[in-house]
Amino acid sequence: MAALLDITGVSIEFKTDKGPFKALDNVNLKIAEGEYVSLIGHSGCGKSTVLNIVAGLLQATTGGVVLEGKEVNEPGPERAVVFQNHSLLPWLTAYQNVELAVKQVFRGQKSRAEMKEWIEYNLHLVHMDHAMHKRPDEISGGMKQRVGIARALAMQPKVLLMDEPFGALDALTRAHLQDSLMEIQRELNNTVIMITHDVDEAVLLSDRIVMMTNGPAATIGEILSIELDRPRDRLALADDPQYNHYRHEVLRFLYEKQRKTDDSSAGRKPPSTNTSAATTASVADEDSAKSVTAESVSAVVTPLHKKHVA
Repeated sequence: MAALLDITGVSIEFKTDKGPFKALDNVNLKIAEGEYVSLIGHSGCGKSTVLNIVAGLLQATTGGVVLEGKEVNEPGPERAVVFQNHSLLPWLTAYQNVELAVKQVFRGQKSRAEMKEWIEYNLHLVHMDHAMHKRPDEISGGMKQRVGIARALAMQPKVLLMDEPFGALDALTRAHLQDSLMEIQRELNNTVIMITHDVDEAVLLSDRIVMMTNGPAATIGEILSIELDRPRDRLALADDPQYNHYRHEVLRFLYEKQRKTDDSSAGRKPPSTNTSAATTASVADEDSAKSVTAESVSAVVTPLHKKHVA
């Protein structure tokens, strides 16, 4: 299958007081249309850096990203981003937050009635019909993320980029949103790149899981294809031997990378072999590239203009 998105030879260095810091080294990945790909790895492995390069928020030092034959050099509506923090404008309703993105992308292409119908359709996809006229301070954290996803989908992107979109939510809300995302992906056949620290989430949602080596100079260590039938039912998969095999493979990779890191740290012992799956499956990501300013968020929401939302 031909690649929709091609990440080729991507490396990036940041200038620091101690000299250049190489965050990524020779990252290569091809993603097909309609594919759901998750990036997973330990803190500092460059997951967010990869995502921000694909989003056009960072420029690679060497190598590059090509989407449908065009090089990615800046943010654009064909690559919509959903961050862990919802990034909604607090003085606007859910409807108005989605409307802002729709007007920037479709002004002159859709009539006012068509835009209204399109906004309501995308809010319906994330089950926010009943709260579309509420402001962010009037809805829950999970509902805010639903609006953020609706806003991204309403831009009709070729690639949906998600940076730990459910990481700050409680387990039940996270499960509901995962199920909603699977429904949306099945209906729209979106191409998705998602960063996650949750192994079960990665296996449940993904077609492939890209496992990153530890930084500095992080790169792709292994890629695991998830050959589970869709649609997927989380309860049925809990006892599925194939599901548990995939889960074990990701945990093994993460454990081995952490053991190497710990072994190389003076005065620290390797982690115990009975580390619980619950502990191992939650790998926090504190990449420096994860700090995305409000200006950068505006650049994604208003990609066709050089101005930012006030």
